[in-house]
Amino acid sequence: MALKAFSGGAVFAEVSGPAAPQVLALHGWGRSNVDFRSVLFGMGAVAVDFPGFGSSPPPAAGWGSAEYAAAIRDVWSVFDEPPVVVAHSFGGRVAVHLAQDLPMRSLVLIGVPLVRPGNTTQPATAFRVARRLHRLGVLSDGRMEAFRQRYGSADYRATAGVMREVFVRVVNETYDEQLDRLAIPVRMLWGANDTAAPLEQAQIAYRRLADRGTDVELRVLDGVGHHVMAERPQVVTDLIEELLT
Repeated sequence: MALKAFSGGAVFAEVSGPAAPQVLALHGWGRSNVDFRSVLFGMGAVAVDFPGFGSSPPPAAGWGSAEYAAAIRDVWSVFDEPPVVVAHSFGGRVAVHLAQDLPMRSLVLIGVPLVRPGNTTQPATAFRVARRLHRLGVLSDGRMEAFRQRYGSADYRATAGVMREVFVRVVNETYDEQLDRLAIPVRMLWGANDTAAPLEQAQIAYRRLADRGTDVELRVLDGVGHHVMAERPQVVTDLIEELLT
């Protein structure tokens, strides 16, 4: 395997396998290409590090998933034929943009938050008050950050600077338009115990795709959470190999 630069060094990806690449792997938030090493072992594959993760430097601004998709388009130059794209979590948000106009053999979505949850709750009252006071200049940046650390999600608390801007932008995106325009086979692989992208969201996205005639399957793994590649790597490998035959 070898680390290769794309887009003038803005994106790095691990290229592996004895044959020409046929698979593109896109990792989740806070992760890197390493998540796919055991899954893709022996395959001709490219596993991207998104800007701000792994070996790739962060973006210059608070990108959304569409900008991330534009940043990795250059990766398609290594494929002689449309790849199977396997995308986990945040990677799937990017993948549905790429699928609009780049050739793909098929798309595997694993634990991807493609629809907004129906039971979204308001932030805690104390946080909302603090946010308003900060906007008015009454509350200092340091005090506001203390509220963010107390009330924000684990992923939010783990970010800072431009990557926090990216996180906030991405978690507020919707993908209805991209789902409605998918015209390739889609395989959805989900952990029944996924709390980051609950199964209910997967079922909603599945029905949306199925109702418009997309070639789609939803496969649910009992006893598995969000990190399917770590918990059931062979299942992911078998699915990719199935799509390559």
